[in-house]
Amino acid sequence: MSDDADDPPAAWRKWHEHRVAAVSAPYGPLALTGTHWLADYPEGRIPAVPGLWRPAGGGVALSADAEEGIRLDGEPFAGETVLATDGAPPAHSRLSAGQTRLVLIRREGEWAVRVFDPDSKARAAFTGIEATPYDPAFVLPGQFRPYDEDRTVQVENADGRARGLGLGGELGFRFEGVEFTLQAAVDEEDGSLWAVFGDATGGRSSYRFRFLRPGAPDASGAVGVDFNRALLPPCAFADHFICPFPPPGNTLPFEVAAGERRLKDALATGI
Repeated sequence: MSDDADDPPAAWRKWHEHRVAAVSAPYGPLALTGTHWLADYPEGRIPAVPGLWRPAGGGVALSADAEEGIRLDGEPFAGETVLATDGAPPAHSRLSAGQTRLVLIRREGEWAVRVFDPDSKARAAFTGIEATPYDPAFVLPGQFRPYDEDRTVQVENADGRARGLGLGGELGFRFEGVEFTLQAAVDEEDGSLWAVFGDATGGRSSYRFRFLRPGAPDASGAVGVDFNRALLPPCAFADHFICPFPPPGNTLPFEVAAGERRLKDALATGI
């Protein structure tokens, strides 16, 4: 039997199986039941979330009594502490309350507490991700052209608010003989690219927009563009994510009939 490197459809099937397992994990994106912005609760009490939460300088001060049932780093917590954003995945977050995990995030200077519950309705209702089988026609050579300096554009987010989206350059590729570009962000840690894009299937046979993560370009800027691995954004799995919409110019005029398309139950209920 050939290696997955010599069998792209088999490699894609493994990727798809891994994605389904990851999103349906006990603390995967389907488990998110709330994103609570502290600015909405100036008194510090968030309904259904134990503890008293207040911004404190560069972090968040958490106060709680022992009977509130919060655990910090696996140990029962009582008293007060100052917390920074949680860089670990939700399953390994520092804070928990019963079976729920509490994750601190910060966006443009604003703090929020996210609640992940493995008994969420979305996780219970999940039946899979509709994805198009591997198609070599959507595996394209690409070229990344970095900007002279990073740019930030304001784009609407899934929660209806506009926020800054950092962009590091343009990802160019040809499809059916025509040149297209997507504005892409660059990960500071490993140099990999990330783009938010729309296409002619959006809101029809696919979710309204998707993500593309092509990896890191080589020294010449060359990087593969494989739309077979187009991803549903987190907000396709739970309404409480704040995914950015595609920036100007990132809606492709053709159908990207590849990759993840929508949740399977969207077939019955619409997109």
